[in-house]
Amino acid sequence: MEIKKIKRIFESFNKLNILIVGDSILDAYMWGDVDRISPEAPIPVVSVNKKENRLGGAANVTLNIKALGANPILCSVLGGDDKQAIFARQMADNNLEISGLIIDNNRKTTVKTRIFGHNQQLLRIDEEILERISKKTEKELINRIKSIISKTVIDAVIIADYDKGVVTPALIREVAEMANSKNIPVAADPKIKNFNQYKNINLFKPNLKELAGGLKTELVKGDFENIKATAKLHRESKNIRYILVTLSEQGVLLGSEETNEVISAEAHQVSDVSGAGDTVISVASACMAANVPPLDMAIIANLAGSLVCEKVGVSPLDKEQLLSETCNIYSKIIE
Repeated sequence: MEIKKIKRIFESFNKLNILIVGDSILDAYMWGDVDRISPEAPIPVVSVNKKENRLGGAANVTLNIKALGANPILCSVLGGDDKQAIFARQMADNNLEISGLIIDNNRKTTVKTRIFGHNQQLLRIDEEILERISKKTEKELINRIKSIISKTVIDAVIIADYDKGVVTPALIREVAEMANSKNIPVAADPKIKNFNQYKNINLFKPNLKELAGGLKTELVKGDFENIKATAKLHRESKNIRYILVTLSEQGVLLGSEETNEVISAEAHQVSDVSGAGDTVISVASACMAANVPPLDMAIIANLAGSLVCEKVGVSPLDKEQLLSETCNIYSKIIE
Protein backbone atom coordinates (compact mmCIF):
# COMPACT_ATOMS: atom_id res chain seq x y z
CA MET A 1 0.00 0.00 0.00
CA GLU A 2 1.29 3.46 -0.87
CA ILE A 3 2.12 5.91 1.93
CA LYS A 4 -0.32 8.49 0.51
CA LYS A 5 -3.12 5.96 0.70
CA ILE A 6 -2.25 5.09 4.31
CA LYS A 7 -2.44 8.77 5.27
CA ARG A 8 -5.81 9.10 3.52
CA ILE A 9 -7.11 6.11 5.47
CA PHE A 10 -6.06 7.65 8.77
CA GLU A 11 -7.68 10.94 7.75
CA SER A 12 -10.91 9.11 6.87
CA PHE A 13 -11.20 7.88 10.48
CA ASN A 14 -12.14 11.47 11.43
CA LYS A 15 -15.45 11.15 9.57
CA LEU A 16 -16.64 7.96 11.30
CA ASN A 17 -19.36 7.53 13.92
CA ILE A 18 -18.83 4.27 15.81
CA LEU A 19 -21.23 2.82 18.37
CA ILE A 20 -19.70 0.78 21.20
CA VAL A 21 -21.92 -1.57 23.21
CA GLY A 22 -20.67 -3.51 26.20
CA ASP A 23 -19.32 -3.79 29.72
CA SER A 24 -17.73 -0.60 31.00
CA ILE A 25 -15.06 -0.77 33.67
CA LEU A 26 -13.48 1.85 35.90
CA ASP A 27 -9.77 1.09 36.16
CA ALA A 28 -8.31 2.45 39.38
CA TYR A 29 -4.59 2.59 40.07
CA MET A 30 -2.58 3.02 43.24
CA TRP A 31 1.14 3.65 42.88
CA GLY A 32 3.64 3.65 45.71
CA ASP A 33 6.88 2.56 47.27
CA VAL A 34 7.66 -0.69 49.06
CA ASP A 35 10.35 -0.66 51.71
CA ARG A 36 9.10 -3.13 54.31
CA ILE A 37 7.12 -6.33 54.89
CA SER A 38 3.96 -6.17 56.96
CA PRO A 39 4.23 -7.49 60.53
CA GLU A 40 0.67 -8.82 60.16
CA ALA A 41 1.38 -11.17 57.23
CA PRO A 42 4.27 -11.92 54.81
CA ILE A 43 3.14 -9.28 52.33
CA PRO A 44 4.68 -5.99 51.15
CA VAL A 45 3.44 -2.70 52.55
CA VAL A 46 2.79 -0.14 49.79
CA SER A 47 3.11 3.51 50.77
CA VAL A 48 0.73 5.06 48.25
CA ASN A 49 1.87 8.33 46.68
CA LYS A 50 -0.35 8.47 43.59
CA LYS A 51 -3.89 7.47 42.66
CA GLU A 52 -5.45 7.50 39.22
CA ASN A 53 -8.72 6.50 37.55
CA ARG A 54 -8.98 5.46 33.90
CA LEU A 55 -11.74 4.25 31.62
CA GLY A 56 -11.59 0.51 30.95
CA GLY A 57 -13.47 -2.25 29.18
CA ALA A 58 -15.92 -0.94 26.59
CA ALA A 59 -15.03 2.58 27.72
CA ASN A 60 -11.38 1.96 26.81
CA VAL A 61 -12.54 0.85 23.36
CA THR A 62 -14.42 4.16 23.24
CA LEU A 63 -11.22 6.04 24.12
CA ASN A 64 -9.31 4.21 21.40
CA ILE A 65 -11.93 5.09 18.80
CA LYS A 66 -11.71 8.73 19.85
CA ALA A 67 -7.91 8.57 19.71
CA LEU A 68 -8.22 7.51 16.06
CA GLY A 69 -10.15 10.73 15.40
CA ALA A 70 -13.57 9.10 15.05
CA ASN A 71 -16.70 9.96 17.02
CA PRO A 72 -17.51 7.18 19.53
CA ILE A 73 -20.87 6.64 21.24
CA LEU A 74 -20.81 4.31 24.24
CA CYS A 75 -23.90 2.33 25.26
CA SER A 76 -23.45 0.60 28.60
CA VAL A 77 -24.81 0.07 32.12
CA LEU A 78 -23.37 1.52 35.32
CA GLY A 79 -24.33 0.87 38.91
CA GLY A 80 -26.20 3.31 41.12
CA ASP A 81 -23.18 4.02 43.31
CA ASP A 82 -20.51 6.65 43.88
CA LYS A 83 -18.22 4.94 41.35
CA GLN A 84 -20.54 5.80 38.46
CA ALA A 85 -20.04 9.49 39.28
CA ILE A 86 -16.27 9.00 38.99
CA PHE A 87 -16.84 7.16 35.71
CA ALA A 88 -19.03 10.00 34.40
CA ARG A 89 -16.31 12.51 35.33
CA GLN A 90 -13.75 10.49 33.38
CA MET A 91 -16.10 10.49 30.38
CA ALA A 92 -16.52 14.28 30.63
CA ASP A 93 -12.77 14.84 31.06
CA ASN A 94 -12.22 12.93 27.80
CA ASN A 95 -15.03 14.79 25.98
CA LEU A 96 -17.08 11.62 25.56
CA GLU A 97 -20.85 11.79 25.42
CA ILE A 98 -22.91 9.91 27.99
CA SER A 99 -26.27 9.71 26.19
CA GLY A 100 -25.93 5.94 25.83
CA LEU A 101 -25.29 5.19 29.52
CA ILE A 102 -27.97 3.50 31.65
CA ILE A 103 -27.93 3.60 35.46
CA ASP A 104 -29.18 0.48 37.26
CA ASN A 105 -29.53 1.09 41.01
CA ASN A 106 -29.54 -2.66 41.67
CA ARG A 107 -26.04 -3.13 40.27
CA LYS A 108 -22.58 -1.84 41.09
CA THR A 109 -20.18 -0.19 38.69
CA THR A 110 -17.39 -2.59 37.78
CA VAL A 111 -14.09 -1.42 39.26
CA LYS A 112 -10.65 -3.02 38.88
CA THR A 113 -8.11 -1.60 41.30
CA ARG A 114 -4.47 -2.32 40.53
CA ILE A 115 -1.82 -1.72 43.18
CA PHE A 116 1.78 -1.06 42.11
CA GLY A 117 4.96 -0.97 44.15
CA HIS A 118 8.05 0.39 42.40
CA ASN A 119 6.17 0.11 39.04
CA GLN A 120 5.50 -3.59 39.58
CA GLN A 121 1.90 -4.75 39.92
CA LEU A 122 1.43 -6.47 43.25
CA LEU A 123 -2.33 -6.95 43.49
CA ARG A 124 -5.62 -6.43 41.66
CA ILE A 125 -8.94 -6.00 43.46
CA ASP A 126 -12.15 -6.51 41.47
CA GLU A 127 -15.51 -5.07 42.54
CA GLU A 128 -18.27 -6.33 40.27
CA ILE A 129 -21.57 -8.13 39.72
CA LEU A 130 -21.26 -10.85 37.13
CA GLU A 131 -24.94 -11.77 36.81
CA ARG A 132 -26.67 -10.62 33.64
CA ILE A 133 -28.52 -7.32 33.72
CA SER A 134 -32.24 -7.57 34.43
CA LYS A 135 -34.74 -7.91 31.59
CA LYS A 136 -35.93 -4.39 32.37
CA THR A 137 -32.44 -2.92 32.07
CA GLU A 138 -31.74 -5.05 28.99
CA LYS A 139 -34.85 -3.67 27.28
CA GLU A 140 -33.95 -0.12 28.26
CA LEU A 141 -30.44 -0.52 26.84
CA ILE A 142 -31.69 -2.07 23.59
CA ASN A 143 -34.19 0.77 23.16
CA ARG A 144 -31.45 3.33 23.79
CA ILE A 145 -29.31 1.69 21.10
CA LYS A 146 -32.25 1.63 18.67
CA SER A 147 -32.87 5.33 19.30
CA ILE A 148 -29.24 6.25 18.62
CA ILE A 149 -29.06 4.16 15.44
CA SER A 150 -32.32 5.68 14.17
CA LYS A 151 -31.14 9.28 14.74
CA THR A 152 -27.42 9.06 13.90
CA VAL A 153 -25.49 7.78 10.91
CA ILE A 154 -23.46 4.92 12.38
CA ASP A 155 -20.50 3.55 10.39
CA ALA A 156 -19.77 0.52 12.59
CA VAL A 157 -20.90 -1.16 15.81
CA ILE A 158 -18.51 -2.78 18.27
CA ILE A 159 -19.76 -5.23 20.90
CA ALA A 160 -17.16 -5.23 23.68
CA ASP A 161 -17.96 -8.22 25.88
CA TYR A 162 -16.11 -8.73 29.18
CA ASP A 163 -18.49 -11.23 30.84
CA LYS A 164 -19.68 -8.59 33.32
CA GLY A 165 -23.38 -9.05 32.56
CA VAL A 166 -24.21 -6.17 30.22
CA VAL A 167 -23.86 -8.19 27.00
CA THR A 168 -26.66 -10.77 26.82
CA PRO A 169 -27.77 -13.17 24.06
CA ALA A 170 -30.83 -10.99 23.37
CA LEU A 171 -28.68 -7.86 23.17
CA ILE A 172 -26.28 -9.53 20.72
CA ARG A 173 -29.14 -10.75 18.55
CA GLU A 174 -31.02 -7.42 18.55
CA VAL A 175 -27.91 -5.33 17.84
CA ALA A 176 -26.85 -7.61 14.97
CA GLU A 177 -30.35 -7.51 13.44
CA MET A 178 -30.60 -3.72 13.79
CA ALA A 179 -27.18 -3.16 12.24
CA ASN A 180 -27.65 -5.68 9.44
CA SER A 181 -30.97 -4.07 8.47
CA LYS A 182 -29.09 -0.80 7.92
CA ASN A 183 -25.94 -2.37 6.40
CA ILE A 184 -23.84 -1.30 9.38
CA PRO A 185 -20.83 -3.61 9.94
CA VAL A 186 -20.71 -5.29 13.37
CA ALA A 187 -17.52 -6.29 15.18
CA ALA A 188 -17.36 -8.28 18.40
CA ASP A 189 -14.66 -8.87 21.00
CA PRO A 190 -16.02 -11.92 22.86
CA LYS A 191 -15.51 -13.70 26.12
CA ILE A 192 -16.38 -17.34 26.70
CA LYS A 193 -19.89 -17.09 28.21
CA ASN A 194 -21.53 -15.63 25.07
CA PHE A 195 -18.97 -16.98 22.61
CA ASN A 196 -21.38 -18.99 20.49
CA GLN A 197 -24.08 -16.29 20.47
CA TYR A 198 -22.23 -14.21 17.87
CA LYS A 199 -23.39 -14.95 14.35
CA ASN A 200 -24.17 -13.04 11.15
CA ILE A 201 -21.59 -10.39 11.98
CA ASN A 202 -18.67 -8.91 10.06
CA LEU A 203 -15.71 -9.22 12.43
CA PHE A 204 -15.08 -11.57 15.36
CA LYS A 205 -11.94 -11.04 17.46
CA PRO A 206 -11.22 -13.67 20.12
CA ASN A 207 -7.82 -14.35 21.55
CA LEU A 208 -6.44 -17.89 21.49
CA LYS A 209 -7.65 -18.71 25.02
CA GLU A 210 -11.16 -17.49 24.20
CA LEU A 211 -11.25 -19.44 20.93
CA ALA A 212 -10.29 -22.65 22.73
CA GLY A 213 -12.55 -22.05 25.72
CA GLY A 214 -15.52 -20.89 23.68
CA LEU A 215 -15.39 -23.99 21.49
CA LYS A 216 -14.39 -26.32 24.35
CA THR A 217 -11.38 -27.60 22.46
CA GLU A 218 -7.64 -27.73 23.06
CA LEU A 219 -5.46 -25.38 21.03
CA VAL A 220 -1.71 -25.34 21.47
CA LYS A 221 0.15 -22.08 21.09
CA GLY A 222 2.13 -22.17 17.84
CA ASP A 223 0.07 -24.97 16.27
CA PHE A 224 -1.05 -22.65 13.51
CA GLU A 225 -2.59 -25.30 11.25
CA ASN A 226 -4.98 -26.47 13.96
CA ILE A 227 -5.76 -22.89 15.00
CA LYS A 228 -6.49 -21.96 11.38
CA ALA A 229 -8.75 -24.98 10.88
CA THR A 230 -10.66 -24.29 14.12
CA ALA A 231 -11.13 -20.60 13.31
CA LYS A 232 -12.28 -21.42 9.77
CA LEU A 233 -14.87 -23.92 10.98
CA HIS A 234 -16.27 -21.47 13.53
CA ARG A 235 -16.35 -18.58 11.05
CA GLU A 236 -18.26 -20.62 8.50
CA SER A 237 -20.70 -22.13 11.00
CA LYS A 238 -21.66 -18.71 12.40
CA ASN A 239 -21.69 -16.79 9.11
CA ILE A 240 -18.89 -14.45 10.21
CA ARG A 241 -17.13 -12.52 7.45
CA TYR A 242 -13.76 -12.06 9.17
CA ILE A 243 -12.24 -13.75 12.20
CA LEU A 244 -9.20 -12.10 13.76
CA VAL A 245 -7.57 -14.28 16.43
CA THR A 246 -4.98 -12.47 18.53
CA LEU A 247 -1.98 -14.69 19.33
CA SER A 248 -0.08 -12.48 21.79
CA GLU A 249 3.61 -12.15 20.78
CA GLN A 250 3.00 -14.41 17.75
CA GLY A 251 0.75 -11.84 16.03
CA VAL A 252 -2.78 -12.38 14.70
CA LEU A 253 -4.60 -14.88 12.52
CA LEU A 254 -6.85 -13.41 9.85
CA GLY A 255 -9.49 -15.77 8.49
CA SER A 256 -11.96 -15.04 5.68
CA GLU A 257 -13.21 -16.65 2.48
CA GLU A 258 -10.18 -15.22 0.70
CA THR A 259 -7.40 -15.82 3.22
CA ASN A 260 -6.37 -17.76 6.31
CA GLU A 261 -2.96 -16.59 7.45
CA VAL A 262 -0.92 -15.57 10.46
CA ILE A 263 0.53 -12.07 10.52
CA SER A 264 3.61 -11.88 12.73
CA ALA A 265 3.77 -9.35 15.54
CA GLU A 266 6.08 -6.38 15.28
CA ALA A 267 8.93 -6.44 17.78
CA HIS A 268 8.23 -3.98 20.61
CA GLN A 269 9.13 -3.92 24.28
CA VAL A 270 6.22 -5.35 26.28
CA SER A 271 5.54 -3.51 29.54
CA ASP A 272 1.87 -4.42 30.04
CA VAL A 273 -0.67 -6.30 27.88
CA SER A 274 -3.65 -4.63 29.59
CA GLY A 275 -6.01 -3.15 27.02
CA ALA A 276 -4.18 -4.48 23.96
CA GLY A 277 -7.27 -6.38 22.83
CA ASP A 278 -9.34 -3.19 23.14
CA THR A 279 -6.94 -1.43 20.82
CA VAL A 280 -6.95 -4.25 18.26
CA ILE A 281 -10.76 -4.39 18.01
CA SER A 282 -10.95 -0.57 17.85
CA VAL A 283 -8.45 -0.21 15.03
CA ALA A 284 -9.77 -3.21 13.11
CA SER A 285 -13.34 -1.87 13.34
CA ALA A 286 -12.35 1.62 12.21
CA CYS A 287 -10.46 0.12 9.27
CA MET A 288 -13.45 -2.02 8.39
CA ALA A 289 -15.76 1.01 8.52
CA ALA A 290 -13.30 2.87 6.27
CA ASN A 291 -13.35 -0.02 3.74
CA VAL A 292 -9.69 -0.89 4.29
CA PRO A 293 -8.78 -4.24 2.65
CA PRO A 294 -8.89 -7.05 5.27
CA LEU A 295 -5.18 -7.93 5.16
CA ASP A 296 -4.22 -4.28 5.67
CA MET A 297 -6.83 -4.04 8.43
CA ALA A 298 -5.17 -6.95 10.24
CA ILE A 299 -1.65 -5.56 9.77
CA ILE A 300 -2.56 -2.13 11.16
CA ALA A 301 -4.60 -3.54 14.07
CA ASN A 302 -1.82 -5.99 14.94
CA LEU A 303 0.70 -3.16 15.01
CA ALA A 304 -1.58 -1.00 17.18
CA GLY A 305 -1.89 -3.80 19.74
CA SER A 306 1.89 -4.14 19.90
CA LEU A 307 2.36 -0.41 20.46
CA VAL A 308 0.01 -0.11 23.46
CA CYS A 309 1.83 -3.00 25.16
CA GLU A 310 4.76 -0.61 25.61
CA LYS A 311 2.71 1.37 28.15
CA VAL A 312 1.96 0.46 31.76
CA GLY A 313 -1.74 0.11 32.54
CA VAL A 314 -4.77 0.44 30.30
CA SER A 315 -4.05 3.27 27.85
CA PRO A 316 -5.49 4.31 24.48
CA LEU A 317 -3.34 4.33 21.37
CA ASP A 318 -1.41 7.26 19.91
CA LYS A 319 -2.71 7.92 16.40
CA GLU A 320 0.37 9.77 15.17
CA GLN A 321 2.68 7.04 16.45
CA LEU A 322 0.50 4.38 14.81
CA LEU A 323 0.50 6.29 11.51
CA SER A 324 4.28 6.69 11.61
CA GLU A 325 4.90 3.03 12.43
CA THR A 326 2.40 1.90 9.77
CA CYS A 327 4.15 3.98 7.13
CA ASN A 328 7.48 2.46 8.21
CA ILE A 329 6.15 -1.07 7.80
CA TYR A 330 4.72 -0.43 4.35
CA SER A 331 7.88 1.37 3.27
CA LYS A 332 9.79 -1.85 3.99
CA ILE A 333 7.18 -3.90 2.12
CA ILE A 334 7.44 -1.60 -0.92
CA GLU A 335 11.25 -1.88 -0.87
